Amino acid sequence: MIDLINVNKFYRNDEEELHVLKDINLHIEEGELVAIMGPSGSGKSTLINLLGFIDKQFSGEYLFEGKNLVQANDATLSHIRNKTVGFVFQNFSLIENDTVYENVELPLLYNGYGFGQTKGKVASVLKKVGLDTKAKKLPKQLSGGQQQRVAIARAIVNSPKFIIADEPTGALDTHTSSEIMKLFVELNREAGVTIILVTHNPELIPYCTRLVEIRDGAIIEDKELV
Repeated sequence: MIDLINVNKFYRNDEEELHVLKDINLHIEEGELVAIMGPSGSGKSTLINLLGFIDKQFSGEYLFEGKNLVQANDATLSHIRNKTVGFVFQNFSLIENDTVYENVELPLLYNGYGFGQTKGKVASVLKKVGLDTKAKKLPKQLSGGQQQRVAIARAIVNSPKFIIADEPTGALDTHTSSEIMKLFVELNREAGVTIILVTHNPELIPYCTRLVEIRDGAIIEDKELV
């Protein structure tokens, strides 16, 4: 599904040139639950911005479902991103003044659904993440774990090809983290959702099917876990 071929990324300022991704070669199959692990400053965030069609300033090739996207313009990439990728962030990134329902509905509206067309899809994903009774609540009325479930519902409501989860348990306690990871595993195994999990926490690795370890901008390990 995803192929990065000899990808390099540089940041330049007045004084120096930083080589932040170094000869990245990465293949991700549909249906995988891949952990991308590395310490702060290792290049994880840069890599997922590239994978999520946010950053196109790099050298090398990005093939998505066999199509080279290197020459795609911003409008094309934005369209592909909205249709293809679901994002889950450490800080949930919910709209505080919108209800749970409205937060989850938003990606559908961005993709051209009318207000009358969204009810069934929103209800379905809220049930899938165990929040079907919370649709009218505001984020501040929910626990951290529940807020992250809302974020996951929002990420999957458009039936994306893959989800990028960036430190999704970083703001949660151990028990809640475990519940969120079990939900990711369920989505991966039962719904076939491809998940790219970015973390520096080794406790999350057993939930994944593959580990890609990155350090100083280079992949130093890539191994199957199951």
